[in-house]
Amino acid sequence: MHMTSEAKQTVAFARPVLVRDGVYEHLRLAILDGVYAPAERLGEVELGQKLGVSRTPIREALMRLSQDGLVQPEANKGMRVRTLNIAEAQETYRVRVELDGLAAELAAQHHTPEQARVLQTALRDLEEQAGSDYRHQTRLDLAFHRCIVSASHNSVLELLCRDLESRVALIKHQTRTYNADPHTSAQHSHILQAILDGDAAQARQAAQLHVRTFMELMLQELSPTAFSINTPAPEETTE
Repeated sequence: MHMTSEAKQTVAFARPVLVRDGVYEHLRLAILDGVYAPAERLGEVELGQKLGVSRTPIREALMRLSQDGLVQPEANKGMRVRTLNIAEAQETYRVRVELDGLAAELAAQHHTPEQARVLQTALRDLEEQAGSDYRHQTRLDLAFHRCIVSASHNSVLELLCRDLESRVALIKHQTRTYNADPHTSAQHSHILQAILDGDAAQARQAAQLHVRTFMELMLQELSPTAFSINTPAPEETTE
């Protein structure tokens, strides 16, 4: 579903010194934020007029976004925001199960008191937005998980998760299944509590359960027969 023109104006564009880099970053964030929906056409002329720049930096930015896997070319029609098929989405979430589990495990071992406060604030902000605008809720959800990764104190993991987050954001905006899971809030709380308790094994297990729960919802949304795919069964956590 395409966003209205009014909604698209919520992301402000400031003309930077290097126009091509500014255009790239602006469009990248707008796509990750759901301002431009999956499958939406991104026309060079329209974008140039909107941002007040020539077609050249627009074209360069779209090429970089294509290399990033955020947009895809369409014959004789320019670029569209990428949509992922069920196999791509499944591959993404199988990797996310492992990365999120590792991030939570390391966060339980290495988080600082300040990061504990940041995590608590991030989760509180997310819970207060339950049932609100989907884009905003998704933004806060990704931010909470980003805080966990930061608390892991592993720079390589941060780079890997940043790259994966782009695909996750596309999937979330494509399926819009986040609000459909009544267990999401409880699972977030279990992850955070295990991290704060310093229970690395429980933190990993809780994080992996959370990702697998969302993966099942996402696969069912992308395909009516997705439930038959052989995916790992969610592990039960103990209170």
